[in-house]
Amino acid sequence: MTYEVVIGLEVHVQLKTKTKAFCGCVNEFGLKENTNTCPVCLGLPGSLPVLNEKACKMSVKVGLALGCEPRQSVKFDRKNYFYPDLPKNFQISQYDMPFAENGSLDILVNGVNKKIRIKRVHLEEDAGKLIHPEGASFSLVDFNRAGTPLLEIVSEPDMHSPDDAYQYLTDLKLILQYLGVSDCDMEKGSLRCDANISLRPAGQVKLGTKAELKNMNSFKAVKAALAYEIKRQKAALENKEVIAQETRLWDEKKEETFIMRSKEEAHDYRYFPEPDLPLFELSAEELRDIRDSLPELPKERFKRFVSVLQISEKDAVVLVSSRELADLFEACLEIYKEPKKIANWLIGPVLSHTSSNVSFEAMHLTPESLTKVISLVEDGTVSNLAGKSILAEMIETGKPAQDIIREKNLAQVSDSCELGSVIDKVIANNKRSVDDYLAGKENALMFLVGQVMRSSSGKANPKVAKEMLTERLKKC
Repeated sequence: MTYEVVIGLEVHVQLKTKTKAFCGCVNEFGLKENTNTCPVCLGLPGSLPVLNEKACKMSVKVGLALGCEPRQSVKFDRKNYFYPDLPKNFQISQYDMPFAENGSLDILVNGVNKKIRIKRVHLEEDAGKLIHPEGASFSLVDFNRAGTPLLEIVSEPDMHSPDDAYQYLTDLKLILQYLGVSDCDMEKGSLRCDANISLRPAGQVKLGTKAELKNMNSFKAVKAALAYEIKRQKAALENKEVIAQETRLWDEKKEETFIMRSKEEAHDYRYFPEPDLPLFELSAEELRDIRDSLPELPKERFKRFVSVLQISEKDAVVLVSSRELADLFEACLEIYKEPKKIANWLIGPVLSHTSSNVSFEAMHLTPESLTKVISLVEDGTVSNLAGKSILAEMIETGKPAQDIIREKNLAQVSDSCELGSVIDKVIANNKRSVDDYLAGKENALMFLVGQVMRSSSGKANPKVAKEMLTERLKKC
């Protein structure tokens, strides 16, 4: 029997606010364990939550960017469950009145456009973090993360392959980074993903029994875990086994999932309205201001780069893949009006010196310094090879291009007198190539130009050298 794969994703994003969701504790990663807590985020008796306004506006902003319908009236609910990292034994979350609903995200997978519907975008507080010392018979809990504003983005079950899920996560992460609401660092837990997956006979409308996959710390792991789960569930169905609704964890080393617990339904959490927080009203003016604050999103920027700036689709994809890279491109364009040349330098030499963990600011790279190097190459002051060398040192040390040229004597030689003596020696020492050129073999000229470059230690201006060689060879 042929089975259809059905996947829905729940993406949890820690918002980049100064303080936590419902208290004044700083929202910061990496502090000493249990030093960033207060009575509110620890759930001590008598403490009362106060909603973080910035987290509220960020939630609406994300919803609007995903084409959702924002709510003017929102409320918070208590999601009740017991776990050691949940100090109150309930989580302040949202159930039936979230910040935004009914949006979508268009993705391109293997050349096919697909629309993934967004069911809801809601705000909740994060739990603490359990630490399991290797070899120990106990676990430790750190409550620093408790109360961090956590935005949950829930998709409809519209994905049908691990590739769909991977592309959806990639595009969603890029939008969140363009919005500036989160650093989306999966290693720090700023972005986490739970995947719901089920199989059903092809053509069947009713969904199969789903498993929820957790503990995936990269998009690659999400893809691998889904691929494994498809094989597991397919084998079980073919053996006439009953698929249990359960939560499963991904084991990175074994590359397989294993059961954690039976999966809860919404009624198991006994949701009820949070009595310590009122109904929140967002005015039409507030919603309009948030909508007006939306930046140009990746897909719109891509279209503009291609249609207006005449950048190739292949290059535009790379440029918009990072807001920082796209911003640098546009800042350079304000100084040097050659989009294609700037794109070539950014995608080639610049990106070869970067990594996902290094910002352009940390690289000592500015629009002024980069366009200076490009213009020095274009006007013949330095060769293309020297320009790349200058860029590398500039990134490393922050030195101005002119200082590097002077210190390393990298300026191209274009002076006819200085080049003349070099060209005369090349002609004299390469009689066979000269004869080949005079016999009509054009390739021999480029060999001679190469010899000029070699004799001048790469400092000769190749364009000027070629012109002078051509003139001198006419007289031979």
